[in-house]
Amino acid sequence: MASLTLSLSLHPSSKHFISSFTPRLSTAQIFPSPKWAQTHRPKPISTVQMSYKNNPPSSAPTPAPERLISAVAYTLPFFNSLQYGRYLFMQYPQLGLLFDPFLPLLGLYRAFPYASFVAFFALYLGVVRNPSFSRYVRFNAMQAVTLDVLLVVPLLLTRIFNPGRAGIGFKLMLWGHNAVFVFSCFCFVYGLICSMLGKTPYLPFVADAAGRQL
Repeated sequence: MASLTLSLSLHPSSKHFISSFTPRLSTAQIFPSPKWAQTHRPKPISTVQMSYKNNPPSSAPTPAPERLISAVAYTLPFFNSLQYGRYLFMQYPQLGLLFDPFLPLLGLYRAFPYASFVAFFALYLGVVRNPSFSRYVRFNAMQAVTLDVLLVVPLLLTRIFNPGRAGIGFKLMLWGHNAVFVFSCFCFVYGLICSMLGKTPYLPFVADAAGRQL
């Protein structure tokens, strides 16, 4: 009986003893935040405003001499392509009236022997390979030179295959020469107008090849 009383009297004291030594931990101590979260805090994002007051975009017009040289350069392939338009001139004589203003220059161009070769090398060596000229002039001159070289290909094919004066071969040659002449006239007008306005013309099938040579 005495032992039962003693055991009952020890329970409250034992609970008090255990609770007095139980540590009280906060949530911050149980789940501490990592060190990088304490040291590396996100910085506020700052915005940068761009202004062109101090560094305005380049909008200087192309000088007149560069426009003139670029425009004159496209006359070389144009004059050499007139031979491909003889079939169109024979079929449509009125078409020749559009080219009457160029007859004095064409006559002067044909008056000198080997004028085509002289003009070609003068344009290539004197302008394209001359670093004193701007890239604008050199690019236009290189396009004219590249187009002039391409105009030789139809003539070489005609001499190699010799289509004759009739048949399907002659018709193919006729259509090919007409297409070459129309394309050359388009390149001349397009290059001339863009050069006079100070803009850069990009001729189809020619601009990429000309750009790689500079």
